[in-house]
Amino acid sequence: QVQLVESGGGLVQAGGSLRLSCVLSGDVFSIKVMGWYRQAPGKQREFVAGFATTGTKGSSDFVKGRFTIFRDVAKNTLDLQMNSLNPEDTAVYYCAADPKWAGVFPRDMNYWGKGTLVTVSS
Repeated sequence: QVQLVESGGGLVQAGGSLRLSCVLSGDVFSIKVMGWYRQAPGKQREFVAGFATTGTKGSSDFVKGRFTIFRDVAKNTLDLQMNSLNPEDTAVYYCAADPKWAGVFPRDMNYWGKGTLVTVSS
């Protein structure tokens, strides 16, 4: 089992920045891929950015150039630096991890945190 706990969400003005952090614990050595997802009100959950233990990184087009994902193996953390935020980025952000890596970032993973709310005001 793997546990994930997110932090760093909050209220920010458009154009501002936030850094989300996810701490992984438990059987972290079993994890092959981890990532950030988000779900806005009334919308489906979507992939934001991910990191596989092979070194592969990925992110959705809507965050490229604005969001950066960081992995600290020693601290077992996965951070998401978010810059140039806009109101469309308002959502609950979830950290997720999976023991299987199929070469593409999946729509779903096996382990999930409870999420952290990011609200961007205009």
